Amino acid sequence: MVFSSWPSPLTGRGVVDRIITNLGVLDVVEDGLKVVELADGVTDDELRTSTEATIVN
Repeated sequence: MVFSSWPSPLTGRGVVDRIITNLGVLDVVEDGLKVVELADGVTDDELRTSTEATIVN
């Protein structure tokens, strides 16, 4: 899951270009996260409801 805020200090804010999770692969873009690939059996809706991040097309 990607959160919109985090209670602890971050050590690498703004240095990640790609996120790989059990749900899929996402690129970090200016407006949010862009889906590169969904994992087998994962729907777009499932991905969107499992994160606080903005998913862009």
